[in-house]
Amino acid sequence: MKLIIRSLSLIWLVMAVAVTAQEDSPAPVLDTSGQPLERGVEYYINPAITDNGGRFTLIARNNSCPLYAGQENVSGPEGIPVTFAPFEEGENVVRETKNFKVTFSALSTCVQSTAWKVGEQEPETKRRLIVTGNDGSYSNYFYIGKEQVGGNVYRIVWCPAELCPTCRFACGNVGALVENGKRLLALDGSVLPVVFERA
Repeated sequence: MKLIIRSLSLIWLVMAVAVTAQEDSPAPVLDTSGQPLERGVEYYINPAITDNGGRFTLIARNNSCPLYAGQENVSGPEGIPVTFAPFEEGENVVRETKNFKVTFSALSTCVQSTAWKVGEQEPETKRRLIVTGNDGSYSNYFYIGKEQVGGNVYRIVWCPAELCPTCRFACGNVGALVENGKRLLALDGSVLPVVFERA
């Protein structure tokens, strides 16, 4: 009888751990058709509000390298798709609040990666621009959070806490910064709500 009770207790414990693990897994980030974002699949990033510029793209800020992450000035079919690579090995779905790398699916005239990373703080605006390049540090890892406005509207955040839970980062939401007629992506300002459209 004791053996049966122990066996049932062990089975109950395994089931409880499995259910808890499933409940603790963050929700997948959904595209405009309601499907989860997948590793290596190309997506366009669009502002959720159409008068907030167009699709995300590469910007030559000073007409030289490096290139920056930015937006088309107006909404339309232009823009460059991106791919996502979750930090967690074996994870093929992008999940809310889980770190990933994001890379433009384009060849660059600059001899560098088109992966996003957080740049240095700009002296004039006090904002950190999103530049391209892969330096293998925490600066390349972002996550996506759900906006409270309803639907599949999200915000992109730089905060690599999954990589280093004990580190203290100056995390920030990605927003737009207009400079000399160019819409650059930057931290430390207003949030730019976005949606993801499969390319």
